[in-house]
Amino acid sequence: MYKLAFFVPPSHVEAVKDAVFAAGGGRIGDYDSCAWQALGQGQFRPRDGATPFLGQSGQLERVEEWKVELVVADDLIEAVVAALKRSHPYETPAYEAWRLADI
Repeated sequence: MYKLAFFVPPSHVEAVKDAVFAAGGGRIGDYDSCAWQALGQGQFRPRDGATPFLGQSGQLERVEEWKVELVVADDLIEAVVAALKRSHPYETPAYEAWRLADI
């Protein structure tokens, strides 16, 4: 099992969650669509050549973003990450995938 965490602007949080859930993320036992999320502030500076969803090249941006965390079965992690990337508005979405230990 993996823990997947990603950061997404409020305008797209539900659409991205729907995509990762449809690909099989967020299933725990007899439950689906399981996730935890918290609102925070992200920052980035688009470099020359970037085509940012938010902000301008060369300018530091601070934006409101949701951090969403969920679990993903081993055999679904690649499909779930692909769904995340397809549905996310950012040119390069920020995400983490951690393998979990079974204790």
